[in-house]
Amino acid sequence: MSAEREREREREREREREREREREREREREREREREREREREREREREREREREREREREREREEREREKREREREEREREREREREREREREREKRERERERERERERERRERERGERERERERGRARERERERERGREREREREREIEIEIEREPLGELQ
Repeated sequence: MSAEREREREREREREREREREREREREREREREREREREREREREREREREREREREREREREEREREKREREREEREREREREREREREREREKRERERERERERERERRERERGERERERERGRARERERERERGREREREREREIEIEIEREPLGELQ
C-alpha cells in the first residue's frame, strides 16, 4: 500500500513537473510573442522614420523647387529691367537725335533768315545807291540847265536885257 502511494505521489510530482514545464513553455511562448511584438513595434518605428525621411525629402524638394522658381522669377525680372533700361536708353537716344535735328533745323532757319536779311539789306543798299544816282543825275541836270541859262544870258545882247 505504501509503495502504491509512493508511486502515486511520484506520478503526481511528475504531473506537477509536467505542468511546470508547460507553464515554462507558455511563459517562453509569451516571451517570444512579446519579442515579436517588440520587433513589430521596432519595424513600425522604422517605417515611421522612413516616412519621416520621405516627408523630409519631399519638403526639401519643395524648398528647392520654390528656390528654383524664385531664382527664375528674379532672373526674368532682371531681364525685364535690362530691357526697360535698353528701351529708356533708346528713348534717350531718339530724343537726343530729335533735339539735334531740331537744333539743326533752327540753325538752318536762322541761316536762311540771315541770308534773306542780308539780301534784303543788299537790295536796300542797291535801291539807296540808285536813288542817290538819281538825285545826282537830277542835280546834274539842274546844273546843266543853269549853265544853259547862263550861256543863253551871255549870248543875249546887253541892250535887250535893259
